[in-house]
Amino acid sequence: MNTNTAMGASWTRALPRPGWPGGLPRGGWAALALAAAVAGAGVPLAHLALPEGHALHVSAYTVSLAGKILCYMTVAVAMDLVWGYAGILSLGHGLFFALGGYAFGMYLMRQIGRDGSYGADLPDFMVFLDWQELPWFWAGSDSFPWAVFLAMALPGAVAFAFGWFAFRSRIKGVYFSIITQALTYAAMLLFFRNETGFGGNNGFTDFKRILGFDITAPSTRAVLFALSAALLAASLLLGRYLTGARFGRVLTAIRDAESRAMFIGYNPLYYKLFIWTLSAVLCGLAGALYVPQVGIINPSEMSPANSIEIAVWVAVGGRGTLAGAVLGAGIVNLAKSFFTVTVPEYWPFFLGGLFIAVTLWLPDGVAGLWRRWRGGKTPKPRAATAARP
Repeated sequence: MNTNTAMGASWTRALPRPGWPGGLPRGGWAALALAAAVAGAGVPLAHLALPEGHALHVSAYTVSLAGKILCYMTVAVAMDLVWGYAGILSLGHGLFFALGGYAFGMYLMRQIGRDGSYGADLPDFMVFLDWQELPWFWAGSDSFPWAVFLAMALPGAVAFAFGWFAFRSRIKGVYFSIITQALTYAAMLLFFRNETGFGGNNGFTDFKRILGFDITAPSTRAVLFALSAALLAASLLLGRYLTGARFGRVLTAIRDAESRAMFIGYNPLYYKLFIWTLSAVLCGLAGALYVPQVGIINPSEMSPANSIEIAVWVAVGGRGTLAGAVLGAGIVNLAKSFFTVTVPEYWPFFLGGLFIAVTLWLPDGVAGLWRRWRGGKTPKPRAATAARP
């Protein structure tokens, strides 16, 4: 077995079996809900209502950074649903995130109108390339409801089509991971080309408005932050419901013993395909909220390295624990913000070292470490078998 195959195998075996749905007891979910409510309402209020000199004032930079991390946390939850609970290691989730961002970015580009550098109705990059009209796939891109729908439908359609063929062919393990990585790399190369109509290397940027409001206004940033927090909360609640219901038990049964699940009458194709497509849709929505907060979307978001980093978030937090995925995304991205500002050249080494440390000494991630520190053990889960339908 070569090095890459060994790495893939180590990531896909010995997946944890959480004792509580989502990896938290009832009291933990209540605390998490309270924290989400405080963050979703408190941060915007502290940004808008308190003057800049106040000790509790939250700056525009902090609001944008926190909003971006909230979007990453939603992506981590989506990744944990397919990796932690279905045993499907994807190295292409960055593609779904970027597709959602591009879908909504098209709307933001249309909202610039004649305020662009060339004062034309077309986006600046199209004027620069001497395009005379919008491509056919830009039709309806000036509609906000269509943009939101497209941010969900496009990643969902790509995931459904890919998953249908992959899962029907029973591709799994390291082979599935490599194919998803190749898919996102191919998409990145495609979007780098100017003739595709997505801005080439520069992508979409210089946004002005959203629904008629100034995109850089404090109130707009506060609303985007609150929406990001709401999306994360909704993703966690949906994930908890699915993993705690019969669907989740069947999914973990397929993860642990797919042949046995098939023997008792369950078709893994439909369970895998549903959770895979749902995960892509959540990533697309996160990407749609990410773009107006950071002000740019370009093909680098589809980089295979970004998709690998998403897997690192979940591994650090703890696979099979939705709350752990959120925690891992927060830890890694806060560390990234610190390192890229102070010592950017050391960030890749820190990230690699962190993943190695988690793999060797924290197989259950930070969530597992927290449980051990509390001195209690996770309740013994029921056997991951499904009842006859």
